[in-house]
Amino acid sequence: MNIQPTPFDHPDAVKLNDAVQLEYAARYGDEGDVTPLDATMFVPPHGLYLLAYDAEGRPVATGGWRTQNRNDEGYADGDAELKRMYVVPEARGLGLARRVLATLESDARTAGRIRMVLETGDAQPEAIALYTSSGYEPCTKFGHYRDYPNSRCFAKSLA
Repeated sequence: MNIQPTPFDHPDAVKLNDAVQLEYAARYGDEGDVTPLDATMFVPPHGLYLLAYDAEGRPVATGGWRTQNRNDEGYADGDAELKRMYVVPEARGLGLARRVLATLESDARTAGRIRMVLETGDAQPEAIALYTSSGYEPCTKFGHYRDYPNSRCFAKSLA
């Protein structure tokens, strides 16, 4: 697997973002994640977006982080927010999400971020299992979906 930094608006990133949005819509019965995102949020040193490619050059996994600081959505100074973690169904179970996550955590730490935070939902038990097994703990809700009952928020110190 080849994991590389890629702009959020790159055609392969758009393809996987569309796929994850369809999965969110199917799991939650809605239009997918409507959290406002744009490519500038993932430009180093204020963020990073990664794509993983298989041996045939197909994009199979994605994930990114973006800088967050204290604001009215419940973030804290020094936060790095994890966004758009996704592995295509045929590449699941290969450890890709764990590798992407570790790379994102390392990059955010290098960028001076002190805490990685993420928001997921109760219809994504495999995501919750990945995060809790990687040292994430439930935290005070934040972000676009903080008032939704099925929202779950997690944090991990990057110190």
